[in-house]
Amino acid sequence: MTKIEEMLLEIIYTLPNTFIPLLVATDAPAGLAIFISLTEGLSEDEVKKIVRESILTAFVVSMVFLALGEFVFNILGITENDFKIAGGLVLLTFAILDLVGNSERRKPAGKFGIVPIGVPLIAGPAVLTTIIVLVDHYGVYSTGISLLLNLLIVWILFRKAEAIVRFFGKGGISVLSKIMLLLLSAIAVMMIRIGIEGMLAGQ
Repeated sequence: MTKIEEMLLEIIYTLPNTFIPLLVATDAPAGLAIFISLTEGLSEDEVKKIVRESILTAFVVSMVFLALGEFVFNILGITENDFKIAGGLVLLTFAILDLVGNSERRKPAGKFGIVPIGVPLIAGPAVLTTIIVLVDHYGVYSTGISLLLNLLIVWILFRKAEAIVRFFGKGGISVLSKIMLLLLSAIAVMMIRIGIEGMLAGQ
C-alpha cells in the first residue's frame, strides 16, 4: 500500500470524527433561521450577494485558522475564552441594534455578508476553536474536508432561504425575524457567559 493510499484511508477513517463536531459547531439550521431574519425584505440578487460574501468569508477565515489558528493565538496571547467573548459581543451588538432600529439598517451596505453573517454567525468562536482542536487530533486534511462539507451544507440551506420565506409567508417571517433576533441575542449572551466562566475557572 502506497503512502497516498494510507493517507486516504486515514482521512476516510477519521472523517466522521471531524465532520460531526464541526456540524454541531456550525449549527446550520439555527444559522438559517437567523439568516432569514437578517435578510428579510431584501431582493433576490441582494440575498445571493450576501450568501456569496458570507460563505467566502467563512471559508477564508476558517482556512486561516485551519493553518495558523493555534500559532496566532499563542503569538498574540489570545485564549479561546477571549475569542468567545469577542464574538458574543459582536453578535449581541448587532442583534440589539436590529431589534430597536429600522429595516434600512439591514440592507446590505458593503460588508453585510462579511459581518455578522460570515463572521461570527457561520465561522464563529465555536467553529474556529473546534477547528484548532480537530487539527491537533486528526490532522489538516480530514479537518479541511469536513470544513468544506459543512460550508456546503450552509450554502445550500442559505440558497433555499427564499423558498422557506414563501412557505412561512410574510407575516410568519416577520414574527420569525423578531424571535430569531432574540435567539441571536441569547446565543451571544451564552457565548459571553461561557467565555467568562472559562476565564474564572482558569481554563
